[in-house]
Amino acid sequence: MSNFDPNAILRGAQLTVVGAFRALQNPGLFKYEHYRQAAIAVCAGILIRFLIAVPIIAVKATLWSLSLFINFDGVTWDDKLVGGMDFIANSVLQVPFFLMSLMRYITPTLDHMFMDSLQWVDQTYYQKHRSEDPKRLRATYYTELRLYQAHGDTSKRKAPMDAALAFLIRFGRRAGISLAIYALSYLPIVGRFVLPAASFYTFNNAVGPIPATIIFGSGIFLPRRYLIVFLQSYFSSRSLMRELLEPYFSRIRFTKEQKKHWFHDREGVLFGFGVGFYIFLKVPLLGVLIYGIAEASTAYLVTKITDPPPPPTYSEKFAESQVMWKNKQEFLKLPLHNLDANNANTADEKPIETFDSPGKKFS
Repeated sequence: MSNFDPNAILRGAQLTVVGAFRALQNPGLFKYEHYRQAAIAVCAGILIRFLIAVPIIAVKATLWSLSLFINFDGVTWDDKLVGGMDFIANSVLQVPFFLMSLMRYITPTLDHMFMDSLQWVDQTYYQKHRSEDPKRLRATYYTELRLYQAHGDTSKRKAPMDAALAFLIRFGRRAGISLAIYALSYLPIVGRFVLPAASFYTFNNAVGPIPATIIFGSGIFLPRRYLIVFLQSYFSSRSLMRELLEPYFSRIRFTKEQKKHWFHDREGVLFGFGVGFYIFLKVPLLGVLIYGIAEASTAYLVTKITDPPPPPTYSEKFAESQVMWKNKQEFLKLPLHNLDANNANTADEKPIETFDSPGKKFS
């Protein structure tokens, strides 16, 4: 079964709704500290919109000044220039999304929100199944994960400025590639094939050559603007998921190759989950608040696509055991009202031991 099949994407979208609903039920999200951070987030949203608008306002002011001496009534390039700048800022460079992601490296609030939500998910899970045999229920996530140091070994931990710089370099590289592809799409004759070819290259590995070819063929006839939005939605949802899962990966240390395969084995569900929140992130001013809800919802997602972590003392082989999503097909077949079923051991199911721990085994 493909990792990017429609059923996996749909299940990811369902987890977006269920995760957000569960997160908003958590009274811990509405304590004073988060109220204060919410107010800061709204102010940050206003600041983000202002920063994006500054160059556009400057161009408009310049054009207005020139209109005193030049008649622009018979031309349309001035309107296209302003509209093009707004499109490049929001859809090509993804400036609002970049600024929201950068906040993670300025304040630890999102990390705290993830852990608080993970504790809430554990509490609601045991409350929901309180009448069942405890031996059939999964182990907790929060109890053990909170014992792990964020970013692992403190002697190897990046300073906040270094981590922010690494993020800026990653974003700069993506922005440069996006601008280059966008510029190449304006070349005569071959320009119309640039975006469809980029779509084919992007989706060939994810969905296979036949669907990628269909996307390529459709892209030739679609307007450039729609293709840009389509491609950037895909890449941005992937980037969003990597940022939202950072509190988990900062504690459970994967190698670069293990992390690559971890994402690949779950890419359909992660895309469905990420693209749902990405759409809401584009809401002006409220996008930063949505980002916080997305982080809280990711705690619920983690309990569905990973096993409960062992104590740090026995964590040596845990990351390796999580690369392959062992109960993927079973989880994707579950009805929406019974998503917790994969977290319980059945009587005829033998737990899979993946590391040496004297405690409960995880499957």
